[in-house]
Amino acid sequence: MTVAGEDTARRELLRYVERFALVLREAGMAPMPARVLAYALADDADRYTAADLAEGLQVSPAAISGAVRQLVQWGLLAREREPGTRSDLYVLDDQDLWSRFIGAELSTLDRFIETVAAGIDVVGLDRPGGRRLAETRNFLAFLREQLADAVRRWPAERDRRATDR
Repeated sequence: MTVAGEDTARRELLRYVERFALVLREAGMAPMPARVLAYALADDADRYTAADLAEGLQVSPAAISGAVRQLVQWGLLAREREPGTRSDLYVLDDQDLWSRFIGAELSTLDRFIETVAAGIDVVGLDRPGGRRLAETRNFLAFLREQLADAVRRWPAERDRRATDR
């Protein structure tokens, strides 16, 4: 590919990253983690230094540090270090990335369900608030069951979809 072609492809990649990051932001992710995740998913590399990410996204390295810390906490990136280097590497382990992420979110749903159930005990089912809380608890429990089932079924479904290409 020519230099001009590489520049065009790079601009297109960054436009896409910003579009994807906007969707992630609208779903509640902070702006810089959204940009870093979108970039790591769409770019060809599977490991980056903070400087690589900063250069790729055309931002300062300082803007990257908090974003990668958050993504590592969520399990969307892993931190590694190569022997003899001083820089951390941030690795996108895309094998089952989303099922691992959703699997971790199941405990968050458990906390929501427990908290809502405690509210039902406080308010009581005989009041409108208690009935709304019961509906919320039931929906969240259903959602948790469905997500847990989807995570369990995903490996076979991933393989099936890979053969359907």
